[in-house]
Amino acid sequence: MKRTVVYIFFPLIMAGLLSCSSDRGGQTLTGLDVLTKEGCTLLKGKNVGIVTNHTAYNRQGDHLSDVIHGMEDVTLTAIFAPEHGFRGTAEAGEYITGEMDSKTGARIYSIYGSTRKPTPEMLQDVDVLVFDIQDVGARFYTYISTMGNVMEAGAENGIPVIILDRPNPLGGWVEGPLLDMQWKSFVGMYPIPIRHGLTVGELALMIKGEGWIHEAESLDLKVITMKNWHPKMFWQETGLTWIDPSPNIGGMNPATLYPGLCLLEATNVSEGRGTDHAFEWIGADFIHGEELAQVLRVLNIKGLALEPVSFIPIDLPGKATNPKYKNVEIEGISLKVTDPEVFESVTFGVILLNTLNKLYPDDFEISRPEWANRLWGQESLYQAMTGDLSIENLMMGVRQDVEDFLPLKEKYSLYR
Repeated sequence: MKRTVVYIFFPLIMAGLLSCSSDRGGQTLTGLDVLTKEGCTLLKGKNVGIVTNHTAYNRQGDHLSDVIHGMEDVTLTAIFAPEHGFRGTAEAGEYITGEMDSKTGARIYSIYGSTRKPTPEMLQDVDVLVFDIQDVGARFYTYISTMGNVMEAGAENGIPVIILDRPNPLGGWVEGPLLDMQWKSFVGMYPIPIRHGLTVGELALMIKGEGWIHEAESLDLKVITMKNWHPKMFWQETGLTWIDPSPNIGGMNPATLYPGLCLLEATNVSEGRGTDHAFEWIGADFIHGEELAQVLRVLNIKGLALEPVSFIPIDLPGKATNPKYKNVEIEGISLKVTDPEVFESVTFGVILLNTLNKLYPDDFEISRPEWANRLWGQESLYQAMTGDLSIENLMMGVRQDVEDFLPLKEKYSLYR
């Protein structure tokens, strides 16, 4: 039977992207590169605990643990691992247990398990904590929640915290709603937009400065800033080697799409888990790929190319267990960001959900409403999908949230 194509014209009220400018030039040096090159007197004679994972390498190919272990008059006593583990091989949400690092002899403590903040017992042989993890730049990426917990542990136990800064791969652009703190969770601990435009160093200063952790005023916090980086740089301009920050973020394309496509986790649409194209392919057993692609193309979404695709999600060790539509061939679309400077990921996420909701009203659903509220940070997205709030008003609220956040972001900016 011939299908009727429904064209859905989305009222694009843009979310208010922010860009910052600075002088270009030189090779980007991360906080770890600066530490390696210039040393750090703050660590001399100290027992050091590091909060890190597989992303913490310098330009020489040395991991933070080896850099600290090799420093004169510095002892590495503890390694604290976030979600996905010290080596970054665990699935999203998988609990991690502790072990010993055979190379340095330091004890590895998981702080993504039954304990999500270093305990006094874990910190008994630690004089200073050093944090170095490559973030993605989205509020619901849990590394920044871990960072806040580590800062709080430092404040409560009188232990200084040093943040080794790294680029925000999504740059300084800001997009999405502020977190309503009634929906605070480990996928959203701070009242910041989904795409916050901050480096981990800037966010750490904001967390302390705004008192978002217990005993924030007593925390001895220092940020080792980067050199030759500014918020309008794209990753390829930094000259830094890309290391997948988690098993399902396999490059800059899915990283750029992630702030919007992660919203699909709360729906009955696959976000591509169970394939090698998570957060690049989306699909469901009720979607007709060519139809969806045709409808979205009419909207002329800037900076995005899309094509119909069919795929079969399967179990992938370390990446996906029991993904949606496991072992079932489904149709959907493949997404490619062609211009990250103009592509608005969060806005596209709303466009996509709204389109699916209108095109497949009897099949598409927000299957996990509470998770949708936690990811979005408010109830407004769910209300828009159920007809209790117009898309126009939803996006007007997002724009206002971004405008309200920009002065706070500027207050803690380290790079211009």
